[in-house]
Amino acid sequence: MAPFVVLVVASLAFWLAGRLGVTTFQHISTVLRMALALMFLLTASAHWGKRRPDLIRMVPPQFPRPDLLVTISGMLEIAGAIGLLIPSTATAAAICLALLLLALFPANVHAARKNLTIAGQPVPGIAMRTAIQIVFVAALVSAAVLK
Repeated sequence: MAPFVVLVVASLAFWLAGRLGVTTFQHISTVLRMALALMFLLTASAHWGKRRPDLIRMVPPQFPRPDLLVTISGMLEIAGAIGLLIPSTATAAAICLALLLLALFPANVHAARKNLTIAGQPVPGIAMRTAIQIVFVAALVSAAVLK
C-alpha cells in the first residue's frame, strides 16, 4: 500500500505546486512522471533492504533464481524511474514500466494466495492488488501519452 500512498500524495503535492506557480509542475504529464518516479524508487529500495527476503518469497516457485529476479526487477525499477525523469526517454520508460508491472503481477498473485507478508504486514488480496495495479498501469500509460 505504501507505493500507492506515495503515488497519490506525491501527485497531489506536485499538482498543487504547479497550481501555486512552480513552473516545473504545470503540466499533468510532469506531475505523473515525477510521482511515478518517486513511487518506483521506493519500491526498488525494498529489493535490497530488509524486505528483500519477503520479495524473494513472492516469486512463484516455477521461476528459477528468485533472488536474481528480485535484483533484476529492482534494477529495472530504478532505470525506469530515472527514465521517467528525462523527457526524451519518459514515454519509453513509462511503457516499459507498465510492461514490467504486468510481468511481475504473477508474484503478487502468488503472494496473495500464499498469504505472505512484507515487513510483517499481509500483502493485499488479489482483488485489491489488481485494482492497485490498474491504477499504476493507468498512471504510466497516462504519463506516456500526455504531452
